[in-house]
Amino acid sequence: MEWLGKQREGANPREHPQALWADAKSAILIGQSYASADDAIALLQQKQNGLVSAYAARRDYHDVVKGKLKRFAQWLARETNADVKVFVDTAPLMEKPLAQRAGLGWQGKHTNLVSREHGSWLFLGAILSAAEIEPDAPEQDHCGSCRACLDVCPTNAFPAPYQLDARRCLAYLTIEHKGQIPREFREAVGNRVFGCDDCLAVCPWNKFAQTSREARLEMRDDLRLAPLSELAVLDDAAFRARFAGTPVKRTGRDRFVRNVVCAAGNSGDASLAPVVERLIGDSSPLVRGMAVWTARRLLDVGAFERLKSAQAPREGDCSVAEEWDE
Repeated sequence: MEWLGKQREGANPREHPQALWADAKSAILIGQSYASADDAIALLQQKQNGLVSAYAARRDYHDVVKGKLKRFAQWLARETNADVKVFVDTAPLMEKPLAQRAGLGWQGKHTNLVSREHGSWLFLGAILSAAEIEPDAPEQDHCGSCRACLDVCPTNAFPAPYQLDARRCLAYLTIEHKGQIPREFREAVGNRVFGCDDCLAVCPWNKFAQTSREARLEMRDDLRLAPLSELAVLDDAAFRARFAGTPVKRTGRDRFVRNVVCAAGNSGDASLAPVVERLIGDSSPLVRGMAVWTARRLLDVGAFERLKSAQAPREGDCSVAEEWDE
């Protein structure tokens, strides 16, 4: 690990280690940098290519960080003669406020942890220990009057500093959201096909971050940015093969291709229209519905109306039918 901090159990029940494990006396928070050399904001201009969030265009951090934590936890257990438990997004543990109290950084106005050394590019993990361990000093907030992360958000997902409305967040909408992306946010998706890095990328503290030294978390350029025409034709087997061992695989082919088709609609590239037309016959309503929206944007009025006359009467899914009627 590149750095770590320690924090004893706190008073807030939602941040209390004993809420997960009755024997917990200390929480050890560990951060792994995933800072990259590329410019996430500049990549948004490559509209014919689908952009994958920096954290996901590499080997799944859950596997890498948890493996390292387990080795450290085994050493800690031997040294303290006390039981330990390891967590990397595997339990409802409030890692970010605990990490701030442990001195690793502070929760910025974008609600993510910020480090003076590593900026906003951090994976977090935790070890709960039954041993009493002397805590580090908490970190103070160093955001000051800066609003860069709030102002850059394409969907205004921050109703106030330090508050996030996940229902408007493109990271949530392109990764976790199981339904169709709401129409009001589709243009804001741009060329993002998995996640959004905007609020992280503009943080001024990133100027102190060095490219991550963890070889197993090295960025894969073929995953970070790829032609939409290539991504749109992925079936389930091809999707699984392409994204095996990465966080992208977790969202599934249908949601991913939904995002790709949305990005195609924002590309203005009429050469993608034939691929989109074929996806109107896809087995997934998520893909079909988004393909209708995109076809309307890429085809001229006459071509779209002919397509609608041929396809809309055969549509059996209500949500897709609504897209035809929009």
